[in-house]
Amino acid sequence: MLAILALIFVVLSIFSFLKSRNQVTPDTVSFGPYQAVDGKRVFQAYNCMGCHTMVGNGAYLGPDLTQEYKHAGPAWLAAFLPSAGGWPTTAAVRAQLLDPNQQADVGSDSIETYLKKFPGAAERIDRRGGGTTMMPNLPLTKDEIGQLIAYLKYTSAMNTEGWPPKVEVQGFDRRVQLAHGTVALAQGVPAPAPASAAPAAADPVARGAQLARDTGCVACHATDDKKLVGPGWGGLYNSTVKLADGSTVIADDAYLRESIRQPNAKIVAGYATGVMPAYEALLKDDEVNAIVAYLHSLEKQ
Repeated sequence: MLAILALIFVVLSIFSFLKSRNQVTPDTVSFGPYQAVDGKRVFQAYNCMGCHTMVGNGAYLGPDLTQEYKHAGPAWLAAFLPSAGGWPTTAAVRAQLLDPNQQADVGSDSIETYLKKFPGAAERIDRRGGGTTMMPNLPLTKDEIGQLIAYLKYTSAMNTEGWPPKVEVQGFDRRVQLAHGTVALAQGVPAPAPASAAPAAADPVARGAQLARDTGCVACHATDDKKLVGPGWGGLYNSTVKLADGSTVIADDAYLRESIRQPNAKIVAGYATGVMPAYEALLKDDEVNAIVAYLHSLEKQ
């Protein structure tokens, strides 16, 4: 009997290594030049499991991340991860699609094509874009973000063998009782209709403030001098900015316009290169000027 059990153990052990199980491994998945194996190390180093679950294992403060890449896609993740305190907007995701690595992975640089391929990103942008989250902004570098995307791409490709189970709702009352009446669960609570925006063309400061919100700038930059993912804007205009190469520059109109269009041209000391996407192809000249006018108005608190 012992010999039979030992034989069964050996046979099953051999079968566990066969590729017929359709199980992907981290060393076979990449995102551009970034490897999923390295992304797993980043995931562990930042203790992501302290808030999130992976295949149901971990903490339950945040959502499960197993299928995150499959639902939201790499461009949404690239827009979210460096400034996790705010939900990405359409413009923020579109900016990430300028990256050749994104285009190669997605197969297109069109935001319309992207949102059709990853409907979870479209739903999140529509429902939460521009809002705030409970997740802190982590000091992730550009390489760490790419590695995390590669790791989440791997977890989305895993064979989870039926997990998570589908919730059976047939036969149950799909309505929920609210204080103001009963609505269907599928319908949910209707979102309030957005207030019509007042024409701001005559006021470049108001227009710039709206553009800063719409393009997701305020997810990374504070309107005071507080450091978030990027430098704070309070009192930035006409101040002396120390750069990473040791030189200094005056934050005048030309510097601010260049920093919006080509943020890697002059890196501020203490900040990483490659985190902010270039908005040169996304914002028109008058829109850049409006944002600069808004920066003029922000006095240091």
